[in-house]
Amino acid sequence: MSTRYTKEHEYVRVEGDTGTVGITDYAQGQLGDVVFVELPEVGKKFGQGEQAAVVESVKAASEVYAPVSGEVVEVNSALEGAPATVNEDANGAGWFVKIRIANAADLDSLMDEAAYKAYCDSL
Repeated sequence: MSTRYTKEHEYVRVEGDTGTVGITDYAQGQLGDVVFVELPEVGKKFGQGEQAAVVESVKAASEVYAPVSGEVVEVNSALEGAPATVNEDANGAGWFVKIRIANAADLDSLMDEAAYKAYCDSL
């Protein structure tokens, strides 16, 4: 299992041909208290970089972009009733969607954990 990151602070945790997508701990910290999460329907297809979800906090609403192209195979419907889970456990229980990855080469354009940490440190 490997995790890759975007400059927009999304992560994709890859297991086989499936990627679990969410926002990073850094992103949730910037957003503040998450009050609403809008998730796509299972079966929806995205290209890499297309809007996949929306997260709203007390400060702002932000789009969540698909780090990889693919089809939604599962959504974290628990977030609808408990959006604060994103703040409490962004990298774990606060995931947004699981995507069947259409093109594994999409992962090559994303940062690994060390590169992402260096990127955040530079902000």
